Amino acid sequence: MMTLNRREFCATAAVAAFAGRTYPAWAADKSHAYQMVAKTDRGRILQAAKLYLPMEPVTITAFLSPRSPGGPHDFFSQADYFWPNPKNPDGPYINRDGQSNPENFIDHRKVMIDLSVRMPSLTAAWLLTKDRRYARRSGDHLRAWFVAPETRMKPNLEFSQGVHGVSTGRNYGIIDTLHLVEVARAASFLGTEALSAADQQSVKQWFREYLGWMKSSEKGKQERATLNNHATCWALQASEFARLIGDEGTRDEIRVWFTTKLLPDQLGMDGSFPKELVRTKPYSYSIFNFDVMAGLAQSLKGSGIDLTTFSLSDGRGLCKAAEFLYPFLKDKDKWPYAKDVEHFDALPVRSPGLLFSGLACHRAEYVSLWKTLNPDPTDKEIIRNYPIRQPLLWV
Repeated sequence: MMTLNRREFCATAAVAAFAGRTYPAWAADKSHAYQMVAKTDRGRILQAAKLYLPMEPVTITAFLSPRSPGGPHDFFSQADYFWPNPKNPDGPYINRDGQSNPENFIDHRKVMIDLSVRMPSLTAAWLLTKDRRYARRSGDHLRAWFVAPETRMKPNLEFSQGVHGVSTGRNYGIIDTLHLVEVARAASFLGTEALSAADQQSVKQWFREYLGWMKSSEKGKQERATLNNHATCWALQASEFARLIGDEGTRDEIRVWFTTKLLPDQLGMDGSFPKELVRTKPYSYSIFNFDVMAGLAQSLKGSGIDLTTFSLSDGRGLCKAAEFLYPFLKDKDKWPYAKDVEHFDALPVRSPGLLFSGLACHRAEYVSLWKTLNPDPTDKEIIRNYPIRQPLLWV
């Protein structure tokens, strides 16, 4: 394990001192980091919360699909990159990597993304203002999705990202509940001002059961064993769901897995993610995996090794990954690899990994760039791969 990148920190501090400036306070103090993010995002958070406050919760039970093999409480989605075979239109779908089929059923995913946008925004507004209206509305969302018998979702993803003619559900579909990560994070800040004690326990029980399914089901085990961003996303979900329910045993397991498997297998010596660079959307997936891995390191703070500053003996770690991506987040025209087959023009957006690594690696320029990037993308494909939108809940 290496400590903080001292040479970069000292160099940056020296430049700042030479210019007559002090190094930013957020670099050394968690409360200052929170204050910095609160100042940056306050207007954005309150504007969003005002918009979302009157909106009633909507869950998957409001959208039934005749294509679903499950019931009204079963989450259902179709694999994004699978299309009808022109040579056999009624037969099994075929893969077109990176190209989303617009005819897929996406209503369940859409309302889950709506939940992931609205509920954390309301919770962040509650933290900033202590206006109980925001907390109560956050609680309404949690109750609808995870407690109320009429509208709750079953705690599994047996029917997610199925492929017509091939499978009713696949392990890759577990990535769909990546949009519950920030919901679980936000729920950890809420108490009786949002939910009764019984409802709080019911919410935690839902996540306990879902985490159990992720860890014990065949789909869950297969997803954990994948070799690219899917494994990282599994880990971030498991870490945050375990954090909410107080399962430190699972979080300790993921800490070990991060240092012995995820990081060594996925991060290249130059800080790139080679398995993402060979995809048809290398720019998007490189940023996505970076954001999720940085979010995972941030999530696992609390005990043991600080994974935001951890590096392998060869120097690979979050700081190395950020060093690789930073120039291309700053200037996309410098990207030396293939352009994404879709949505390249919609990137970059405001990378949470840039913020987390800026704080952890003492790189003020990362945080400065983070502040300038768009925090609220509208492109549906970008939103699908953008699970951390309220960094106030994370710092």
